[in-house]
Amino acid sequence: MEESLETQNLPPKVWHSEMTVSSGQGNHQDGLPKETDVETHPTSHPSFPDVLRIRQFLEDTTDQLSIPKLHHAMLNSCPSREMNLEGKNLDKLPVASTVTKIPSPLITKERPSLPEIRQGGQFAVEFRKTQDLLFKKPVRQTIMTTETLKKIQIDRQFFSDVIADTIEELQDSGTYNSLLQALSKERENEMHFYDIIAREEKGRKQIISLQKQLINVKKEWQFEVQSQNEYIANLKDQLQEMKAKSNLENRYMKTNTELQIAQTQRKCNRTEEVLLEEIEKLRMKTEEEARIHMDIEMFLRKQQQKLEERLEFWMEKYDKDTEMKQNELNALKATKASDLAHLQDLAKTIRECEQVIIEDRIEKERSKNKIEQDLLELKSVIKLQAWWRGTMIRREIGGFKMPKDKVDSKDSKGKGKGKDKRRGKK
Repeated sequence: MEESLETQNLPPKVWHSEMTVSSGQGNHQDGLPKETDVETHPTSHPSFPDVLRIRQFLEDTTDQLSIPKLHHAMLNSCPSREMNLEGKNLDKLPVASTVTKIPSPLITKERPSLPEIRQGGQFAVEFRKTQDLLFKKPVRQTIMTTETLKKIQIDRQFFSDVIADTIEELQDSGTYNSLLQALSKERENEMHFYDIIAREEKGRKQIISLQKQLINVKKEWQFEVQSQNEYIANLKDQLQEMKAKSNLENRYMKTNTELQIAQTQRKCNRTEEVLLEEIEKLRMKTEEEARIHMDIEMFLRKQQQKLEERLEFWMEKYDKDTEMKQNELNALKATKASDLAHLQDLAKTIRECEQVIIEDRIEKERSKNKIEQDLLELKSVIKLQAWWRGTMIRREIGGFKMPKDKVDSKDSKGKGKGKDKRRGKK
């Protein structure tokens, strides 16, 4: 696997999602990793405490990916004896050796779900578990070559750069778009790399199959030639045994043997021609498959270019529509604000009118009560005056006193005094 990676001359960033380490000799070959389904969520601005926690977590990850700590772990994982014999063991390792894959701490199933940090910190917990697995797993059982260490160093530097960019973006704008963009780009490079590996493996299998067919045909031809040679040797033996017979019989046998040899030779030549024709057909078929492969590749590239153009068109349309809708939303917000201000003014006016009406009603009620009170007092005063007038008339008080006659007799005075006494008693 490492030889195929080196022959492809691909950038080391393609390997950032997995570090491959040869773990021993064996005939087992791991399949290509399946593509991880990742949903892209629109980035949202996390709250300030979440930004601080994410930033602190990324800074801790950067510290753990620092050069002294990682270099110390690599030196401890590789004994000096194995490093000295590294070149010899590398030549002796089989091509299909077992490959141990250590997943990158940045590519997990919760990779696009960074907003879940607000809901309980699941992404942070998984991140720490994977990170602990990377730095605490005993790797003394693996054989890490110099090329592998270089690749690991390149991956570590790539991780550090991505995390530094993410921290800077979190500090500036409070988002993590650079992290998602880096992951998407590396995922595309990784899938392209695995497609190349799959095509190479398929071509290698076809070549091996053709070689096996050619070897089988050669073995059949050699077996047939060997059988014919054995048959010729048998005939020669019979010829030597029959030398005692007559010359005619000897000539006949010799002629018969030569004819059989010629027939066998012609048959072998015919078989060889048939095999050569099959080889030529296989070569033409291989060339045709290569040409078809190139045509398919060109077609796929054109389709990819068309899809990229369509994607760019839709992205531009999305931006324009978003801007237009944003302008409409701003206009609606401005209209809403003006209507709200007008509504507040009307409400204030209504409240003032209600206050005036209430005060007017209270004033009218007071006036009405005052008028009623005045009428009641007037009636009471009239009744009191009438009573007092009646009292004065009955008792002959003031100007209502009756004039006395001087010629009245004493009896009339006595009667008058008795009446006054009775009136006083009353």
